[in-house]
Amino acid sequence: MEIRHLRLVKAIVEEGSITKAIDKLHLTQSALSHQLKEAEYQLGTKIFLRQNKKLVLTKAGERLYETAKEIVGKLSDTEREIKQMIFGEIGEIRISTECYSSYHWLPSVMKQFQLLYPNIELKIIMEATHYPLQKLLANVLDIAIVSDPLKDENIRYIELFQDEMVMVVSENHSWANKRYVVAEDFINEHLLIHSLPLETVTIHQFLLAPANISPKKITPLPLTEASLEMVKADMGIMAMAKWALQPYLKHNSIKAIKIGKNGLKRKHYIAVMNNKTYPDYFIHFIEFLQTEINLQWNA
Repeated sequence: MEIRHLRLVKAIVEEGSITKAIDKLHLTQSALSHQLKEAEYQLGTKIFLRQNKKLVLTKAGERLYETAKEIVGKLSDTEREIKQMIFGEIGEIRISTECYSSYHWLPSVMKQFQLLYPNIELKIIMEATHYPLQKLLANVLDIAIVSDPLKDENIRYIELFQDEMVMVVSENHSWANKRYVVAEDFINEHLLIHSLPLETVTIHQFLLAPANISPKKITPLPLTEASLEMVKADMGIMAMAKWALQPYLKHNSIKAIKIGKNGLKRKHYIAVMNNKTYPDYFIHFIEFLQTEINLQWNA
């Protein structure tokens, strides 16, 4: 039994006559009769009976018609979806970042994009956080947002924006009146970080590790609000992107301190696979991401 036989049975039943079915399927009467005989031969039974000049389904025909509706319907849906995918109307983009702070701005940008492209599913792959480039290479992700590029000829980097990291301390902390802090200042401090491993934490990677400095105590605490409450209580210090900290600075109980004389700035990149052909909607998302981020944070 072939798809053309199912289309034939469906057309005869739904069009109500051989003549209308011929027009719909663009067949000659002899071709239609030949296909119907083929289908009945393969089934070993009649599909239609002629009653009062009308074709009526047999019991076997009724069962075949139900199957034809299901299969032909699914096939039509699949063909439509594939065509839409080709023209960038349906698809998905799997995204992750290398640090949790990026998830403060990413969802809002994704929401704006989906207003324009409602059929594109944007998925944040949280389990790839901290190792997005490895997951990109393993085809778990389509886009990795990183600030620490890995040299690999299979990866292409597109600059997204630049931000500055600052230290957050309570108003009563010994650093409160400092213009900036250096690595040695951390020796007796309790540093709050979002998560381990330590090698992925910006302040460790770019300030403490190069100076071979370890704080007195390090505590992973993934919730920003909980970390800030500890900072307010003078129970620790934390590093945070300056733009992400702005809403919290309205409360005078915390202060932002520059890291290093010139500040600790980092560039963020969109990482994608090199030499890979992406659909149009994918390119549109990257352009949208660049535009929105630059507008919001004036990177």
